[in-house]
Amino acid sequence: MFFSAGNLHGNGWFAGRNLAVSQVTTKYFLWVDDDFLFTKWTKIEEMVKVMEAVPELDVLGGKVGEEQFYFSLIYEEGDEEGGCMYRKSRGKYHSLPGYPQCSLVSGVINFFLARTDAVQRVGFDPQLKRVAHSEFFMDGLGSLMVATCSHVAIGHQKGPIQKGYMRFREPAKSDETSKLQLHFFKNHLKCIRYG
Repeated sequence: MFFSAGNLHGNGWFAGRNLAVSQVTTKYFLWVDDDFLFTKWTKIEEMVKVMEAVPELDVLGGKVGEEQFYFSLIYEEGDEEGGCMYRKSRGKYHSLPGYPQCSLVSGVINFFLARTDAVQRVGFDPQLKRVAHSEFFMDGLGSLMVATCSHVAIGHQKGPIQKGYMRFREPAKSDETSKLQLHFFKNHLKCIRYG
């Protein structure tokens, strides 16, 4: 599990991710959220086996509980006004050779095994404060090879929500606007569509 080096309310969250990854000295690292639970289906050794068998692979995700979250990204080049990015939930490309339970995708949820050097190369944009998970994979489009497997999973702790939690979990409209402005400028986009 990694820490956030920022102060309260999500400030510096992505900068904290960069700091954490900069300290990793192993070939791979496992990324999980603090409310995930390791179960008998959290087969890290199986994830390593897939990563070793497919050396071009940079990030390998799995299921959270019974759900498998992943998406595909399609970039449509535009004119001088910019291009368009399409993020399609549950969009995948094709199965990994020799691993029919694993498919190539563009992004996965916060349960993944990753090659340390690949993630360090892409990095996390330190200007993003929080609720910007897709943006890491958008920044890695064309650089990261990502897959998801249905035969590995991690549990998700369900419990009572602490008072006031949701106001920090759900981004304010100003946070969302700032995030999109940065993303549009940085990637010369005129639109982002989600589906």
